[in-house]
Amino acid sequence: MSLLLRTTVRRPLLSRAMSGHAAHNPYLKDFKYKDTVSVLDNTLALSTSEHTMIDRFVRINQAGETAAVTIYKGQLAVLGRDPELRDLLMHMRDQEVEHLRIMDGLVVDYKVRPTLLLPVAAVGGYLLGMTSAMLGVKSAMTCTEAVETRIGAHYNDQLRELHALKYEPLDALKRVIAKCRDEELEHLDTAVDHGARRAPLYKLQFEAIKAGCSVAIWLCDRI
Repeated sequence: MSLLLRTTVRRPLLSRAMSGHAAHNPYLKDFKYKDTVSVLDNTLALSTSEHTMIDRFVRINQAGETAAVTIYKGQLAVLGRDPELRDLLMHMRDQEVEHLRIMDGLVVDYKVRPTLLLPVAAVGGYLLGMTSAMLGVKSAMTCTEAVETRIGAHYNDQLRELHALKYEPLDALKRVIAKCRDEELEHLDTAVDHGARRAPLYKLQFEAIKAGCSVAIWLCDRI
């Protein structure tokens, strides 16, 4: 159950966000795709529905991380001239790039069919990031808060389902998802610290983007 818990240590703004970067994701850095290859040889105990569940998780996560990378690229295209903002956005983008690298590897190892909407996720993410940034820094942070709120909850849902299987060969997958979840929620905290909830029409922006994420998850799961 410890994978479902997250402890937040409050630290000042940019220094808090960058502290995790200094450690460079210890688990993800050491993660090797062979950690999941062994799972392929040991999943015979899983039912067809459980195999399908894992396939869905990996496919959706790859699409989500693809969109996350391009959201930050879009925001950087507009806000990248400010040195502090550039460093902050690049830090979060770099974490998303690492998440995507991991998910791309899991797609190969678990023999998952990527969603056909992967190009749409990439383009849509960039446009969302650029548009939110054009509305101002606070709106860009509202975008991050909304996206990470939905994605954090989505990762938590996956962890609950995987934990319920109580199947040891899936522990590596659970650790990866938990690590990604924690970093997404760090991005959420950073966005709030940088004024996300002081954006014009905050509630409208937040709910619209969060709902859009839910629709995207539903579509990527099925197409």
